[in-house]
Amino acid sequence: MERQSTYTATATIDEQGILTGWSEGARRLLGYDSPAVVGRPATELLATDAAAVRRALAGRSRWNGTVPLRHQDGRQLELGVLAHRRTTGTGATDWLVVSAMTARTQPPRGEPLEEWTFLQSPFPLAIFDAELRLLRANRRLEHALALPEAAMRGLSLAHIVPGAASEEAHRAMRLALESGRPQEARSRLGPELGRTTFLTPLKDADGRVRAVCLSVEQPAPESTGRPRPPAESDAAVGTAADQARAAQELAEVTVPRLADAMAVDLLDSPLTGTGTGRTWPEQFVLRRAALRAVPDGAGSGSGAGVGEAVVCPADSPPARCLTLAGPQLYDTADPAVAEWAALDPGAAWLRASGVHTLLAVPLLAPGGTLGVALFGRHPDRGRFGPEELRLAEEFAAKAATGIEQARGYSRSRTTTMALQRSLLPHTLPEQGALEIATRYLPAATRAGVGGDWFDVIPLSGARVALVVGDVVGHGIRASATMGRLRMAVRTLADVDLPADELLTHLDDLVLRLAADEGAADPDADSAGGIGTTCLYAVYDPVSRRCSLARAGHPPPAVVSPDGVVRFLDVPAGPPLGLGGLPFEAFETELPEGSLLALYTDGLLEARDHDIDEALDKMFTALGRPAKSLDSVCDRVLTELLTRRPDDDIALLVARTRALHEDLVASWQLDNELTVVSLARRYATEQLSAWGLDEASFTTELMVSELVTNAIRYGRPPIRLRLIHQGTKLISEVYDSSGTTPHMRRARIFDEGGRGLLLVAQLAERWGTRHDRVGKTVWAEQSLTTL
Repeated sequence: MERQSTYTATATIDEQGILTGWSEGARRLLGYDSPAVVGRPATELLATDAAAVRRALAGRSRWNGTVPLRHQDGRQLELGVLAHRRTTGTGATDWLVVSAMTARTQPPRGEPLEEWTFLQSPFPLAIFDAELRLLRANRRLEHALALPEAAMRGLSLAHIVPGAASEEAHRAMRLALESGRPQEARSRLGPELGRTTFLTPLKDADGRVRAVCLSVEQPAPESTGRPRPPAESDAAVGTAADQARAAQELAEVTVPRLADAMAVDLLDSPLTGTGTGRTWPEQFVLRRAALRAVPDGAGSGSGAGVGEAVVCPADSPPARCLTLAGPQLYDTADPAVAEWAALDPGAAWLRASGVHTLLAVPLLAPGGTLGVALFGRHPDRGRFGPEELRLAEEFAAKAATGIEQARGYSRSRTTTMALQRSLLPHTLPEQGALEIATRYLPAATRAGVGGDWFDVIPLSGARVALVVGDVVGHGIRASATMGRLRMAVRTLADVDLPADELLTHLDDLVLRLAADEGAADPDADSAGGIGTTCLYAVYDPVSRRCSLARAGHPPPAVVSPDGVVRFLDVPAGPPLGLGGLPFEAFETELPEGSLLALYTDGLLEARDHDIDEALDKMFTALGRPAKSLDSVCDRVLTELLTRRPDDDIALLVARTRALHEDLVASWQLDNELTVVSLARRYATEQLSAWGLDEASFTTELMVSELVTNAIRYGRPPIRLRLIHQGTKLISEVYDSSGTTPHMRRARIFDEGGRGLLLVAQLAERWGTRHDRVGKTVWAEQSLTTL
């Protein structure tokens, strides 16, 4: 293998076009020392119109092509460059421009069979030399990165795809080169590449490592965004479920049947109105949705790739087609077309594919013009005639119908997701009992967003309720039902119902919703939430006990502080809406530092693995140590999902905390009014021990009223409890009577009736919590307002 002297020239340019960085390779390339160019406009080095370069870069995050530059000695150099727009650590943006310089020798080739294997492999492949500069890249990698081999040759991976993922792969590549052993990197190099990158050392006959082969696992077909094989009939055009698929089907049906190369560029929003009387923008920004040419892949690695922005000046063929809303036929030798093709990266496929005639057809739909389809032919096929024009318009109309349907579905999905986001918790409430992290992933199917939800509800006595639920069905109806059920759970939780009783009331609500919907719309595809599942859990940091009940929902998993993972044996209970069937509560003690995982069934029902495999993966992910609960959530989703889920997924992970004895004080009181003063003294002494003397006056008043109320209207035993949790102070009085106290306004000559009114005025919030036997009246103060 012949070695050539290779070096990389790099420069950085800020958003104002000023050179901010200049490498030694750049000095060798153009002859300028760094002090001579840094701080000066980059356009001073150009040997072409700077406006054309600005137009080429407008709206793009990456560009590659040939740029004429001036050497220090006056020579003009035509250089191939690759430019990346990036965000710096301070939030500013700049451009990284790179160019690899080496002797113009052909990269090494193998025997024909080996060459075909490399080029036609279904896996993305690349070969890097001993200096970790790219020698070869096959077509699959070119497609995945939307870069031709020529633009990447001689560059390091960090210059081809800048970022943390390429840096990790570069380190693994260096280790493979030095150790002679295969390595792996687990970061995705691009959206169309798999999660794992394999780095294999290539050895000669003597066992010496001469190069490194980079190969990437293929992502699952559904996650790549690539289309399915084309249908045989013309009816396939426009029936796709998304815009990209519809555009790609148009390309597959028309190439090579109608044209030798074609591209589909779409507007972000339909263009309405036509004619010369309207004022049009100086340029149109579209997004490339499809690109196809024969022979297979010709021109696909040039200029703007699929998914990238395409900026079309007002006088370009695509822009004229959009403004006139009619087909336009051009010869690529025409000066206007030739200039556009030479300067605009969005037209680079014209040069690469060698077409000589161009037909631009608008994609027209009732909502307006959606974009433009560009068809090109080689010289040996002749120009487009009337019959070809008719076919092109027919195919474009069918594709436009599919694209508009996909956009309608997208708008509906966006509306549903916006509704769901408004109904789900925006932020987690402040509470000290649990450390919590959550994730919500909407479904990727055409059925739409489902009705999964989660919630965190602070309760009295420093307790916290956790809720995870799954409404049957998808779409706006399911999201609306989810919102109604979530609000119902919050209302029932506020009155401190036990978990099993809360689900019983929720079951009745679902039955009423079903009856109301059935009466209003007998043909409704949903039954008001019948079949909905729900898991409700309440954790008490004082007793460290957790009470749970579930209605047809998957059981929660718990990880003990020593790393043992298990399911909690919560009785299943029927789904909501069946009526007449009981729910059973389950109570267990959770040591401080236990991890509790609540989730919906979409997490375990991915179609690429069975339930047992999913459970094993979930248990493994939960059991491994992690720096944070966010890391736990991400790890669970990463391990269980290889693609966007078919059903919504809600995941809630909580780590338990404990309120130790030094923050809780409790006293048993006699059922006599004379103990009221004793209760006040207990409270004052305890607050002094906690260093909360400033809260003594208010607390004394509330304790006095609560104890008096329990003695007069309740039954023994009577207990007073104070809880100090962060910035909250909670006063509780328990008695064994089930009668709920009511606040009323005392009249002028009434001797009583003012106690609870006084408590309500002094406390931030107060209420009554019923236990299996008796009740607790509580009041919560905020220490930050004292």
